[in-house]
Amino acid sequence: MAAASISRLSQVRPRQGLPRATRDAPWIRWSLTAVALLFLGFFLVLPLAAVFAEALGHGAAAYFASFRDSDALAAIRLTLLTAAIAVPANLVFGVAAAWAITKFPFRGKSLLITLIDLPFAVSPVISGLVYVLVFGARGWFGPWLIDHNIQIIFAVPGIVLATIFVTFPFVARELIPLMQAQGTDEEMTAVTLGASGWQTFWRVTLPNIKWGLLYGVILCNARAMGEFGAVSVVSGHIRGETDTMPLHVEILYNEYNFTAAFAVASLLALLALVTLVLKTFVEWRHERLGRA
Repeated sequence: MAAASISRLSQVRPRQGLPRATRDAPWIRWSLTAVALLFLGFFLVLPLAAVFAEALGHGAAAYFASFRDSDALAAIRLTLLTAAIAVPANLVFGVAAAWAITKFPFRGKSLLITLIDLPFAVSPVISGLVYVLVFGARGWFGPWLIDHNIQIIFAVPGIVLATIFVTFPFVARELIPLMQAQGTDEEMTAVTLGASGWQTFWRVTLPNIKWGLLYGVILCNARAMGEFGAVSVVSGHIRGETDTMPLHVEILYNEYNFTAAFAVASLLALLALVTLVLKTFVEWRHERLGRA
C-alpha cells in the first residue's frame, strides 16, 4: 500500500511557478506598487523638484549669485570643515568600537553598545543642550574655559563636537553586525601563524569590512552635512562664522530671501543625491563581489 501511494504521488506533475499560498493576484501587486510609487513621488520626488524649481525660478544668474555671497561661502566652508573632522573621528571610533565588541569578550560590552545607540534615542536638540550645560559660560567647565580664553560653545569646536555626537553611531552600527557575522576564525588563524595585532587588522579584518566601512562613512558624512538641531543649539547663529548650510538656509528663509534659501537648499539636496548614488554603488559592488 505504501509503495502504491508513493508511486501515485510521483506521477503527480508539480504546478508551475510558486505555490498558491505565496502567489498574489495581479491587482494586489499592481496596487501595492502604485501605493509605493505614489508615496515616494509625493514625499520625496515632489519636494526635491520644488526645491530646484524655486531655486532656479529667477534664472541661473540669480541662482549662482546666491553662492557668491560671503555668508553663503562661509556656511559652505564650515559645513565641509565640520564633516572633514567629524567623519574621520567617527571612522576611527567606529572601527575601534566594532572591533572590540565583536572580537573580544569584556565586561560592560552591553553598556558600550547601549551608549553607541544613544544618539538614535536622544533628540539632537537635547544633545546640543548637553554641550551647552557642560561647556557653556555657566556650565561645568565654563568658568575654567573662560579663564583660559577657550571658547567651545558658539564657536567651531562646539559645532564639531555636536556633529560628532549625533553621527558617531553610523560607522559602528554598520560594522558590528557585519563583523559578528564574519566571526573570529580568520583572525585567530592569522595570530596562530604569527601575525601581530596590526598585521591581523590590516591584512585580514580591514579587507573583510571595507565595503561596510565605506557604507557607514557615506551615511555618517550625509548626516554630518545635514545636521540642524544639535548644531543650531551650540552655534549661536553668528552669521558668517558659526552658521552651517542648514542654518544659513533657515536664516535666508526667515528673511524672505527665497531664491538664495532654495539655492543653498538645492546644494544640500545635490549632496544628498550624490550620497545616495555612492551608497547604491557600494551596495551593488558588494553584492557583485559576494556573488563572484
